[in-house]
Amino acid sequence: MVMLAYRDALKQALADAMREDEDIFVVGEEVGRYGGAYGVTKGLLEEFGPERLLDTPISEPAIVGTAVGAAMAGMRPVAELMYVDFIGLAMDQLCNQAAKIRYMFGGQIGVPMVLRAQGGTGRSAGAQHSQSLEAYVMHTPGLRLAMPATVHDAYHLLRQALRQPDPVVFIEHKSLYAMREDVDLSEPPPDWGKAVLRRQGRDLVIVSYSRQVHYALEAADQLSKQGVEATVIDLRTLNPLDFETVRAEVEKTGKAMVVTEGPMTAGVSAELAARISEECFDFLENPVVRVAGEDVPISVSVELEKASIPGPALVAETALRLVA
Repeated sequence: MVMLAYRDALKQALADAMREDEDIFVVGEEVGRYGGAYGVTKGLLEEFGPERLLDTPISEPAIVGTAVGAAMAGMRPVAELMYVDFIGLAMDQLCNQAAKIRYMFGGQIGVPMVLRAQGGTGRSAGAQHSQSLEAYVMHTPGLRLAMPATVHDAYHLLRQALRQPDPVVFIEHKSLYAMREDVDLSEPPPDWGKAVLRRQGRDLVIVSYSRQVHYALEAADQLSKQGVEATVIDLRTLNPLDFETVRAEVEKTGKAMVVTEGPMTAGVSAELAARISEECFDFLENPVVRVAGEDVPISVSVELEKASIPGPALVAETALRLVA
C-alpha cells in the first residue's frame, strides 16, 4: 500500500504504463517542461524525454488530431486537454474520426488512444472552465468514457484505459486532484466497465460517479443518523455502463435517485433515470428522482458556483422526500 494523491496516482499510472509500453506517449499543452496544468505529468519529462512528452501549441484540434493519427499508425497516445470545456474545439477529430474509424474501416484499424481532461466545479474558474460535459461524450457511439471518483480508481482505471483497443475519454474532476488515499498498486484491477457499491443500504439506491459519489456518501451518512440506509453506486465508467449492477440494487429497494454534477436537461441524469424507469418499472415504488446541476452557466462567484450543483445536504433532503 502506498499513500498517493489523486494527481500522483494518475502520474504513477502513466509512468508505469510508459515503462511497459514504448508506444505510449503524452501530447498536449505544457505536459512536458511545465508538468501539466494540474501537475499530473510533472517529472515525467526527466525520465522519458521530449519525444514522449510532447509540448504542443494551444490547438486542441492539433492535439487530438495528432493522437488520432498516431493511434491509427500503431502508437498508443495520451492526449491531454487542460479543460474538458475545450473538447468542442476537437469534436471533429474526436467524434467524427476517432469514434468512427473502426466502423468505417470494417475493423481493420482502431484508435487506441486516451484523451485526458478535467472538468467540474470547485475552483471558481468561471463559466468556460467549470463545466461537466460528459453527456457530449456519452452521446457519441464509439467513445469509451471513464470518470474515476477515488485515488484507487484514478490509478487502476487509467491503467485499464491504456489497454483498450478503442478511444477512451478520461475525465478527472478538478476538485479531486489533492485527495489522498492508500492505494495497492499491485492488486488486480477492477473489471473494466464494472460499477462498485460504495455503501450498502435497504431503503433506496443513489447512483452517481466522479466527485458526486463523495457527496452521495456524505448524504448517506446524514441519512443513516435518521434511520434511512442508502446504497451508493459508483458507476466508474459511463461507457461501458454497468446497468446490471444498477438494476440489481434498484430491484432490492424499489427507490432510486441519480445524482450528477452536469446539467439536468438532456444530461447523463436523464439517460440513467430513463433506463431505470424502463428496465426496473415493475420494481419501482416511486418515480426515479434526479438531482443534477442547474441549467445555468457556472459563476465565478464561490457561493453561486456552489449553489449551481448538488451538495450533500440537497441529496439527503431529496432522499428523505423519496422514502417518506
